[in-house]
Amino acid sequence: MSFISFEFVALLLLSFIAFHAAPARHRKYVMLTASCAFIGYYNLSFLLTALAVSLLTYAAARLMERAQQRGGQARTAYWTGIAALLLLWTGFRHSWWMGQTSILFPLGISFYTFQAVAYLTEIYWKEEKAEHSLPAFLLYMLLFMKFLSGPIERPADLLPQIREMRPVPYRMMTYGLLTIVVGLVKKLMLADHLAPGIDSVFDSVRTASGVQLLMAGLLYPVELYADFSGYTDIAIGCAMLFGIRLSPNFDRPFTAQTTADFWRRWHMSLSFWVRDYLYMPLASLTRRWGTSGLTLSLLVTFILLGVWHGTGWTFAVYGLIQGVVIVWENKTQRLREAAHQRMGDRLFSICSIVRTYLIFAFSLVFFRSKTMDDALYFLSHISFRTHLTWKELNLGLSDHALIVAGSTLLLMLAYEHFAARKDLLRALQEKPVWLRWAIYYAIVIVLFAYGKIGTENFIYLQF
Repeated sequence: MSFISFEFVALLLLSFIAFHAAPARHRKYVMLTASCAFIGYYNLSFLLTALAVSLLTYAAARLMERAQQRGGQARTAYWTGIAALLLLWTGFRHSWWMGQTSILFPLGISFYTFQAVAYLTEIYWKEEKAEHSLPAFLLYMLLFMKFLSGPIERPADLLPQIREMRPVPYRMMTYGLLTIVVGLVKKLMLADHLAPGIDSVFDSVRTASGVQLLMAGLLYPVELYADFSGYTDIAIGCAMLFGIRLSPNFDRPFTAQTTADFWRRWHMSLSFWVRDYLYMPLASLTRRWGTSGLTLSLLVTFILLGVWHGTGWTFAVYGLIQGVVIVWENKTQRLREAAHQRMGDRLFSICSIVRTYLIFAFSLVFFRSKTMDDALYFLSHISFRTHLTWKELNLGLSDHALIVAGSTLLLMLAYEHFAARKDLLRALQEKPVWLRWAIYYAIVIVLFAYGKIGTENFIYLQF
């Protein structure tokens, strides 16, 4: 049940009507029922797995709370819960090591496992109290808008909203609808138009020309961003229809001037999770080693981040590259400051943004390639050479697809540029009724006319 499927639209509409018609004390049960239906639609085993993880987390948290109240140690309950969560996730993710290739990897398990780890850790650190209401906790874990690909929510951000379920202001609902539209534009008019050409190159690396490899490498970050940030916008917008504010996941990552800054802007909920629950504990353990300890912690963190995305050496190498680049940036900070002085603000910013983008783009070759051999072949054969003509630059895409994707990319960049200074969706809500609805109708017409309807998959669903 993808976000852009008829089934999801029907579920969302029925849930919306039932939610707003139900008394306040029953609204969380409406949301929990919808979430279970959403997960179970894919596969009943996915729902059972998610419920098992949720109940395990709930029980571990209550045990920790009781131990803390009695003045005892909650360490045993905490580490038992963490170990069980990680072993379960590892068992599904890496079942191929044991020859169990038939085991289905439950959708969303990576994201709700991370959320469960954050919840237990916050309680263990005494930053949060254990949730006593089982329905509220299950909804915190299973909320269908963020279940498949996040954002990864902290208990302090989401649980209070679930407990209250206040009436939803009309302006919040309309803002949510506009956010959904922004996500649909990114997905249907940019990501899905680029995907066939990029996929064809990565799926047949050895038959592609050098210039096709170059274009696929340069455009894949755009496709990935439009696809994933589009998903996030839809998730955030849907949640607003029910009065829930999910965490932002992207903040103009392609304006980052360093790789470290890039990761503060890209997949923010995961980046901050990794920083708080993985890097900081590792850094505290290795601080006696000084700078070497911090470097080691950083490299281990990014390697594990890469492995989280998938099995195989390609993902580990992808993560390692990110870590090595950040270490290199830290070591050469004085050189970059000197270059900044010589080049001036504007030129230095442009060069830094381009450099950061290129590093990310070509590290993604490992992320996207099926094998290490394919990734190394891809990088070693990038060139401006063609098999026949320069038309190979279009990656086999039609002129129509290229025009739509190119126009949408420019529109997206312009939107994000001005949105950084002013909330454009809020400003649109303040326009006269006739102008607002004229714009709404125009957007809908453009989406149906130029959007690639019928593609339901999001890239990050596989993680």
